[in-house]
Amino acid sequence: MNYLRHFGLREAPFGITPDTSFFCACRSTQEALNTLLVAVTNGEGFIKITGEVGTGKTLLCRKFLATLDTGWVTAYIPNPSIEPRTLLLELAEELGVQVDPGVDQHYLLKGITRTLLALARQRKRVVLCMDESQAMPIETLEALRLLTNLETEKRKLLQVVLFGQPELDRKLASDSIRQLRQRITFQYDIKPLAEDEVGAYVNHRLAVAGYLGQPVLTESALRTLHRASMGVPRLVNILSHKALLLAYGEGGYCVEPRHVRVAAQDTPAAASTRWWWPGLRPPRAAD
Repeated sequence: MNYLRHFGLREAPFGITPDTSFFCACRSTQEALNTLLVAVTNGEGFIKITGEVGTGKTLLCRKFLATLDTGWVTAYIPNPSIEPRTLLLELAEELGVQVDPGVDQHYLLKGITRTLLALARQRKRVVLCMDESQAMPIETLEALRLLTNLETEKRKLLQVVLFGQPELDRKLASDSIRQLRQRITFQYDIKPLAEDEVGAYVNHRLAVAGYLGQPVLTESALRTLHRASMGVPRLVNILSHKALLLAYGEGGYCVEPRHVRVAAQDTPAAASTRWWWPGLRPPRAAD
């Protein structure tokens, strides 16, 4: 990327892939992580984490999984828009259960149960994280609930964390899965970054990427960035990347409000910043 050397960076600071090395413990994400850790430590069956698109649910999920120690066995299913049998097959694969792909659902469930019991005897706890859970069919959600019926006298054999967009709440409101809804004992809704958090977030990502100089974005640029991004981390990343490109294109080392405004003009999902800086064009996507 052209501007890395210009700003003294080792790597791109504002990528939109969920890299846990860039995890920033802002208020809402840290509270969500704390909720997850407390919930699984208490042995709860279902935990729900919701948030709007781009608020960092997948990054939080990966950070949570990376935080668990060797006493945990983890399973992760990124796209649960699948039928119940496929869910069981994916869970079996995640847990290392040796099954024939053609096995019927009864024997598949028995294989998973044996493995969960064996792990419990080894004093291992098992947690399954389901990303994009709002896409899960009702029948698959019900199959997931039945999996959490597996338990010893002391605790559940499997804990489940549902990560999803707000549409997940509407799906869980269905009477047909009210039993699952009643089993959700911990939940958290991730909020966008507050205005006073945007600067810390941006500076954290720059520092992780190797930046050692003075703040790149002015205070007024950070205020404009918060307004344009609405505090959504993914949009903060996209706009910051474009604003850095603009500053680099001018040969400068400081991002000003006008750079952020032009970046927002070039980003359909961004909020309007109401006016255009004459003579400054958006960076090309290929840069």
